[in-house]
Amino acid sequence: QVQLIESGGGLVQAGGSVRLSCVDPGRTFSRRVMGWFRQAPGKEREFIAATSSSGGSTDYEESVKGRFTISRDTVKNTLYLQMNRLEPEDTAVYYCAVQSSVYPVLARATTAYDVWGQGTPVTVSS
Repeated sequence: QVQLIESGGGLVQAGGSVRLSCVDPGRTFSRRVMGWFRQAPGKEREFIAATSSSGGSTDYEESVKGRFTISRDTVKNTLYLQMNRLEPEDTAVYYCAVQSSVYPVLARATTAYDVWGQGTPVTVSS
């Protein structure tokens, strides 16, 4: 059963921009915190950004602050990650995820998230 549908990844040159989308077609997670993670080859999955159910609160990993923006459209049931000024080090598979409802605040640990998208690859060429 597909719960989250990601799209938007691809090949981009350094300095370019990409916007990732993550659709919740069943409107199942509208009241849950959602986040973005990424996993580069040979590395562990790492937190990128998270947003509250309303989109009013956000948290970012330090290396993407000022370059990436997380947002959500509650009407379209879609989570976005706008990525600007991309660097080769941003190359990874990007995942959207839903935070477990037991956590009251925005969390960064992968273990705090219990629903994951299929991942979309982003490759940044130098």
